Amino acid sequence: MGAVTFDPGQLSARLDLEMRSDAGDGQGGIVPGFALVTSLWARIEPVAVTEEEWADAEVFIVTHRIWIRFREDIAAGMRFRKGTRVFAVRAFHDPDETRRYLVCRCTEDGR
Repeated sequence: MGAVTFDPGQLSARLDLEMRSDAGDGQGGIVPGFALVTSLWARIEPVAVTEEEWADAEVFIVTHRIWIRFREDIAAGMRFRKGTRVFAVRAFHDPDETRRYLVCRCTEDGR
């Protein structure tokens, strides 16, 4: 596989990268939450839309490819936030194994 030719100027969306940070609820349970890791520049590419029915309501799930500069600390379960939009990281890979970029496969649900 050859090197990916990609214009870094296409990293034009400012996103917040967040990681899971659960807190105790004082009664032995947890309160799920997320903590900010960093803000970064990214390229967001919509890929597909699927429609599902959850509890008698239609839900649309949009799949995206989000390109970012290479980072060692990305993991499935993290998420990107752009204002009120949230993109859950499902998988990621280095497209040409040069450690320049990461492509994150993300989902955004439209509830």
